Amino acid sequence: MSRTEEFTALRPLLFAIAYRVLGSVSEAEDAVQETWLRYEGTTAQPASVKSFLSAVVTRISIDVLRSARVRREEYTGTWFPEPLLDDPYEDPERSAELADSVSMAALVLLERLSPLERAVFVLREVFGVDFAEIASAVDRSEAACRQLAVRARRHMAEGRPRFDADRRERTELAARFVEAFREGDVEGLTELLAADVQVIGDGGGKAPAFARPVSGRAKVVRAFTAFGDLLTAGDVVIEQHEVNHQPGMVVRTTDHRLLAVMALDVLDGHIQTVRGVMNPDKLAHLGPVADAWAVHAEVARARRDRRV
Repeated sequence: MSRTEEFTALRPLLFAIAYRVLGSVSEAEDAVQETWLRYEGTTAQPASVKSFLSAVVTRISIDVLRSARVRREEYTGTWFPEPLLDDPYEDPERSAELADSVSMAALVLLERLSPLERAVFVLREVFGVDFAEIASAVDRSEAACRQLAVRARRHMAEGRPRFDADRRERTELAARFVEAFREGDVEGLTELLAADVQVIGDGGGKAPAFARPVSGRAKVVRAFTAFGDLLTAGDVVIEQHEVNHQPGMVVRTTDHRLLAVMALDVLDGHIQTVRGVMNPDKLAHLGPVADAWAVHAEVARARRDRRV
C-alpha cells in the first residue's frame, strides 16, 4: 500500500482526534493536512503508521490549541465549537460512546482542560490509546501522562453532560420540538422544554445572538416566539438535523444560506439546553452563509410596519 493510500485510510481517524482536541473543523482539517506533509516529507518508515500519524496530528493539535486559547479567552460572547453535521469517523462498535464525546456539551467541557490534558484525555478515554503511545505523542513520561489523565477525568466528571440513553426517543422529541418551533405552538414548546431550560448563542460579535443565556421556560418560549416572525414572513426554513451527534436543527434562508445551527440537550424527556452557533466564521465550512444582521434588520422593519 502506498503512503497516500495509507494516509487516506487513516484520515478520518486523524480528523476525529484533531477535532476533539481543537473543537474546530477548519483547524482540525489544517492539522490533518500538516500531518500529511510531515509524513510525505519523512524518509523513515514507521513500525506502525497509525501510531505515527496519530502522534503527529496530536502534537500539531496541541500547538494549535495553545495559540488558540488566547483568542478564545478574548472571544466576544460565548465560545462554542464549530458544529459538525457529519462525522467522518464511524466506528459501529463504539458509535454511542464516540457520539457523546463529540457533543457540543462535551466539547465545551473539554475547554476546561489544558492542551496537554485535553490531548491525553481524548487519546485515552475516547480512542483507547495505551499510555506508552500517548507518552510518545505528547513527549511526556508514562507516569506524567497517567497523572494528566487523572486530572482530566476529574475535571470532566465535575460537569459531565448527561443525555437520555435512548437516541430514538431523543430524536423523536427533537422532531416534536422543531415542529412546534415552526408552527409557533406556544403550548407545544412549553410542554417540551424543561423548567430550567437555557438557550445560549454564539455570534462572536459577527451575528445577532443572545448576549446572555436566556433561562427559564417562560422566557425561552417568548424568545422562540419572537424568532417565529422570521418563519411567518417566509424568510427562513428550519430543518431537523443531527448536530455533533446530538438532536438539533439547521436554520437557513429560503435561498439555502445558513443562519444558525442549534444543538439540543435532551434529558428526562425535555429539552434542557439549546446551543446555537450563529458566528458566520464557524458556519462557512457547511456552505454559503447568510447575512444574519440583514435578516435581523428585515424582521425589525416588519415588526415596525405591523405596529403602524
